[in-house]
Amino acid sequence: MVSMKRQLAQRSRLNSSRPNVKVSRWIIRRACELNSAWHTEGREKMRKAVTFFCIVMLGGLGAVAAAAAPKPADQPRTMDEVIDRVVTNENRANQQIKQYSPLVETYIQNLRPDKELGYVPAGDKYFLGRADFSKGVALVSLSDTTGKGKKIFGSIGNFFSFAMQFLPDGFLQMIFIDTNGFDKQHYKFDYVRREFLGEVRCLVFDVTPFDKSGKGRFLGRIWVEDQDFNIVRFNGAYGGGGHSSWYFHFDSWRTNVQPGIWMPSFVYSEEKDLHYALAKKLDFKAQTRLWGYNLGHASQEQELSKILVEAPVQDDTKTANDLSPIQAQRSWDRQAEDNVIDRLERIGLIAPKGEVDKALETVVNNLEVTNNIDLDPDVRCRVMTTTTLESYTVGHTIVLSRGLIDVLPDEASLATIIAHELSHAILGHRLDSSLAFFDQLLIEDKETFRHFGFQRTPEEEDAANKKAAELLANALKNPQLAKSWQLANASLFFQALQTRQKEIPNLISAHLGDRVPVIGALRTSLPTDQKQDPQMITALPIGGRVKLDPWNDKLDLIKSKPIGAVAEREKMPFEVTPFMPYLTRYTTEAAKPIAASATTPTDPKTGEAAPGKP
Repeated sequence: MVSMKRQLAQRSRLNSSRPNVKVSRWIIRRACELNSAWHTEGREKMRKAVTFFCIVMLGGLGAVAAAAAPKPADQPRTMDEVIDRVVTNENRANQQIKQYSPLVETYIQNLRPDKELGYVPAGDKYFLGRADFSKGVALVSLSDTTGKGKKIFGSIGNFFSFAMQFLPDGFLQMIFIDTNGFDKQHYKFDYVRREFLGEVRCLVFDVTPFDKSGKGRFLGRIWVEDQDFNIVRFNGAYGGGGHSSWYFHFDSWRTNVQPGIWMPSFVYSEEKDLHYALAKKLDFKAQTRLWGYNLGHASQEQELSKILVEAPVQDDTKTANDLSPIQAQRSWDRQAEDNVIDRLERIGLIAPKGEVDKALETVVNNLEVTNNIDLDPDVRCRVMTTTTLESYTVGHTIVLSRGLIDVLPDEASLATIIAHELSHAILGHRLDSSLAFFDQLLIEDKETFRHFGFQRTPEEEDAANKKAAELLANALKNPQLAKSWQLANASLFFQALQTRQKEIPNLISAHLGDRVPVIGALRTSLPTDQKQDPQMITALPIGGRVKLDPWNDKLDLIKSKPIGAVAEREKMPFEVTPFMPYLTRYTTEAAKPIAASATTPTDPKTGEAAPGKP
């Protein structure tokens, strides 16, 4: 009985494994046939078959890998393909630009001939507004405090005392090559060479409109970066002006603010000997800056991320948290400070905290240490993003404009300005505490300059001047500081400003604080060197120290190369000069030092063949 069960179990195992045995036999037979074919029908056929099989398999794997990895942009191989890419990108960039509403600042200096200096300022005009592309090219004024709602470029002719009127929003239009359409049907493109603008290698083209293309067509030169073929600079003028209208020459720059995004940042314009109305002539130079493309968005996202990832907070304080009346008042005033600074930063008038603020706070600390001053709450420093020369205090926050920092020749001049503003904090000149109520901040951007004002009374200014002179005198007693301060001779800056104030009234007209010349009483208390060095620079041109990021409004100090001997006509105190930015591509890595090249642009590198040519 047992043997019978064993036989049945053995048969069952044999029957169940029989299909596997058949499969194994079939595989062995096929292998033998392949081996036989390898020897009898020729190794070459089998090698081809195996090679074909491997190619198919590897090709499939390659297709999967290619699908997973991003494909690089198809590089154009002929000049026509390059131009097609440039035209397509430029028209797309125009639509992209119109999605933003950056701040736009234009400062114009009228010029008059001078026998020794060539040309010097003879009047100026200043505009600040927000771009509005919803109905063409327009600006919403922030600097017009009259409340009349005029277009900010509509009355520019009054400044020149001429019958001539500038085209409305004409300087903003210079960020576009052609608002009517940029295409091969209306323009001729001639390749010139390759050239570096900073670290960005570019293809250079001369662009000429065809006959009968109409008014407002661009005539000049364009620089195209050679990776994605975006226009990063164009220099020339619009054509088609007549006896009653003129287009000015300009040099327009764009910077790489995000991957693949080049945004308008700087425009320089200049005209010499422009004759009109029989015997009248126009000479001027102008700078236009754009910033605030991404106002508030980055910082808000970072704050939200912090809120979402922070661990629960547990208060382990065992002492009472109530503030004394004096502490409560200080806290209330600080809240008013924070409200104002936050509001101005959100609309792009105050830069985010950065290295420039730290440099200013170092000067504050030196003054506090040498004078044994300990203020509560601490004194902070911030930078206003505008070109106008102004300084003011918002409670215990000292604010200096970017333009003022730009033109200061040395640290002694900077310390003199800061000493004056620090004196307001020391003397307890307070901010309007009603600004601690948050409803005070719910205003439109165009109402900012009418709503906020931090001017001081004449009595407060006189007291601050006297206190500042005392602070500086105590600082001079420090042996390490005395020598540098005396050599710098900060009073020369105020003398130069006093001399030029009639020619540049709008540059020194403050929007939120007091005009810098109000420190004139302080100027007389500073020592003066009777034997002045002819190479000494009393004030710098506009834009000499600080660079503003047009995307996020961050400020960086410009690291400029030594320029050697300077001729008298090259000093150009408080004057407008051309832009010559050092272009770089956007990267998430640590930023490299910013090189200034305001007087000597990077040498072009030539000699490489044009695309599509041998």
